[in-house]
Amino acid sequence: MRCETFREALSARIDGEPEPVDPATVDRHLESCADCRAWYSGAQDLRRWMTVRAAPAMPDLTGVILERIPAPTGERWPVRIGLGIVALAQLALSVAQLLGAATGMDAMSGASMLEHLTHESTAWNIAVGIGLLWAALRPRAAAGQLPVMTGFVLVLTGLSIADLLGHAVSLGRLASHVFVVIGLALLFVVRHQHRDDRLPGAGDALTPGRRVEPSGSTSDAPDAPQPHHPRWHRPASRHHAA
Repeated sequence: MRCETFREALSARIDGEPEPVDPATVDRHLESCADCRAWYSGAQDLRRWMTVRAAPAMPDLTGVILERIPAPTGERWPVRIGLGIVALAQLALSVAQLLGAATGMDAMSGASMLEHLTHESTAWNIAVGIGLLWAALRPRAAAGQLPVMTGFVLVLTGLSIADLLGHAVSLGRLASHVFVVIGLALLFVVRHQHRDDRLPGAGDALTPGRRVEPSGSTSDAPDAPQPHHPRWHRPASRHHAA
């Protein structure tokens, strides 16, 4: 056999691949061929130099990077503490009103107080409707509305049961609350679907099975099984695209 054949086997040996020639035959050829021994030694040195060579010298950019990174702004605890105090005050006012304590209503006549309470209820129902509509248009908003809507439905359910047992409310009035309960259930569904859409590998906005690589490029996955009923995802906002 020619030296080119043995050198091909030696190259495969260096790369850890199966040798096309019996290794014992290659070893006997190395003992008798000085040119192949020199070629083999040079190939080993070249591979060693390519794999374990020292990293190229790079300038230390630590100072430049630290100068360009903005300083941390902190958690802004004063604003959050203030919000917590307002929340506790609102809860205390609600509990006082529930227990029948004076919350400014004692200075109002019965008709005026009833009219004002009707206005408060109307304002809240309008706010709930606007919130649900906004969550339908912007699914990300569903997560923020869940704590408020869940608390409202739970408290309303308890009070409605007490009023119903005390014959203080009609079944027709209670039936008007069904939309709030359905809206809360749909909020959970929208939130769950929006969270799944943001999981890695869920596909882009237009093409199921087309994924975005970390470098920003896209690649088609022809071998990936396509779902029988593909889900079409809402285009990402500018914040997600960034």
